[in-house]
Amino acid sequence: MVAIWWPDSQFGIVGKRKVSHKGGKKQSTRAEQGNCVMSKIALVDDDRNILTSVSMTLEAEGFEVETYNDGQAALDAFAKRMPDIAVFDIKMPRMDGMDLLQRVRQKSKMPVIFLTSKDDEIDEVLGLRMGADDYVKKPFSQRLLVDRIRTLLRRQEAVAGDIVGDTEETKLMTRGSL
Repeated sequence: MVAIWWPDSQFGIVGKRKVSHKGGKKQSTRAEQGNCVMSKIALVDDDRNILTSVSMTLEAEGFEVETYNDGQAALDAFAKRMPDIAVFDIKMPRMDGMDLLQRVRQKSKMPVIFLTSKDDEIDEVLGLRMGADDYVKKPFSQRLLVDRIRTLLRRQEAVAGDIVGDTEETKLMTRGSL
């Protein structure tokens, strides 16, 4: 069996295909790793345009997206079902993104990306120190946001042990072995 990375969408390499040959027939299965099909994403922002455009992009890429227009609404929903990853704005009514992150971190290590117009370096440092996994400044590239989400989901899966470790069958390339 060999693992092959393939381009799946306009945003580049997003998945892994395992191909095996049994009895002369070619069989292939698409692995979930890297593709993030049906990973649940919570998008929390008070800007409806951001919610609409980003959720459409993420859904087109195969993600399940739940949108919330303030931190309190998101926190209430998280009590019922925690998403796989979340994207928070910082400046929101009722509960801002910093407070929401602080409350989420009390119960979960779910990956969180701040997507915000707060572009001062001190805000970025504070967000990362409070436990955000990434910080994206508005205006932003939706393509890069999608790839940052995929990266965090891959890392989360690797830490959870959900993916197969490198073996002779799955190893693609090792540093220095070109």
